[in-house]
Amino acid sequence: MAYSVEGQLLEVCTCNVLCPCWVGEDPDLDYCDGLLGWHLDKGKVEGVDVAGRTLVMLCHIPGNILKGNWKVRVYVDEDATEEQKNALLNVWSGKLGGPIADMAGLVGEIVSVEQVPITFEVQGVNGTVKVGDGIIEAGLAPFKGATGKETALHDTIFTTIPGSPAYVGKASHYKAKAPGFDIDLQDHNAVSGHFKFEA
Repeated sequence: MAYSVEGQLLEVCTCNVLCPCWVGEDPDLDYCDGLLGWHLDKGKVEGVDVAGRTLVMLCHIPGNILKGNWKVRVYVDEDATEEQKNALLNVWSGKLGGPIADMAGLVGEIVSVEQVPITFEVQGVNGTVKVGDGIIEAGLAPFKGATGKETALHDTIFTTIPGSPAYVGKASHYKAKAPGFDIDLQDHNAVSGHFKFEA
């Protein structure tokens, strides 16, 4: 087995609630600028222990998500060793195959890879994420149905956590300041969930 990783996803984007990208429709603004963050509670990649590590992508998706050509800036938490960083990049670039490889195939260009401080906190299915010194900041909470359970998407044509339900909700705030990104929004799309990827 090349890798087995498990943890939490937090995602926020510039689309309104709910993001059309998950069902293969065009984004609300003709583009989608999103943060996708995965925190690994446990896992190994080709024998390298990556528990506790976090990888975040800041993505510019220029049209329909399934047409690809994404431009992404990748952030790995500053405490990751070089070996851990390379292991994560091998998984999320699709080099090691598995369930994340389809999403990785939509990336047209990795603009940069940086190691910075990352705060990634999940309480239930609520979450907050902060990347670097003012690069990204977001907070999110899921919607709840009539039974009190969190509203979930299953079997969508696109997902950042293949094989797992995605809990849809709203971001109280979403800020991103990086070359090509200048975002300061409230009450836009948010997604959270648990993932387990193996290959």
